[in-house]
Amino acid sequence: MSTLGSTSVIFDLDGTLVDSEPNYFEAGRQTLAGQGITDFTWADHERYVGISTQETLALWKERYGLTAPLDTLLADKNRRYLELARVSTPVYPQMRTFVELLAAEGVPLAVASGSSPEAIEAILAGTGLASHLTTVVSADEVAHGKPAPDVFLEAARRLGATPADCVVLEDAAPGAAAAHAAGMRCIAIPYVAAQADDPAFATAGVLLRGGQAEFTAQSAYAWLTGSAAAS
Repeated sequence: MSTLGSTSVIFDLDGTLVDSEPNYFEAGRQTLAGQGITDFTWADHERYVGISTQETLALWKERYGLTAPLDTLLADKNRRYLELARVSTPVYPQMRTFVELLAAEGVPLAVASGSSPEAIEAILAGTGLASHLTTVVSADEVAHGKPAPDVFLEAARRLGATPADCVVLEDAAPGAAAAHAAGMRCIAIPYVAAQADDPAFATAGVLLRGGQAEFTAQSAYAWLTGSAAAS
């Protein structure tokens, strides 16, 4: 048994473990350009950070009046994204250290993401994280994406953990809301700085307003061991 007792740790993927948002932006920009929408900006993209690909496209259909079927748009965006992701998806160095630290301690680990199973698999394989993160849940596999708690509850079920013993790492407000709804503690590392004041982040046990620049594996581990002792 590690010093963390019965604690399990569930990671969001995009913007938390890996800096994949630039690839998502580019895939979305290309997909929209193919539908005749050519003015999609990074600021537009930031509005959809933390929302599943499927839900994002449903919102785009409405916002941009896209006539193509949702399935067609989804296949198009996922294909473009996978091409980009396979070329390059950087892992945040301190996150890699944290995963390795927890894995060495024998802490049960999972990934719960709004991305497609194919995208998650490609990224984990390409970054070398797959060996440590073998339990993976995609929002495609549950009824509702974040901010609903479904992906986190399913991850806990697959780990054989009770939600109260789970700690979630998240970069987006919908994910922090989902962790709270699941009855899990949360370390929040906002990807979009302007979202740090979102009420969803106020529910987190730790809120690192400076985002990834403020995150260190050692301080997160220290918080985990402290909160494990306190609980």
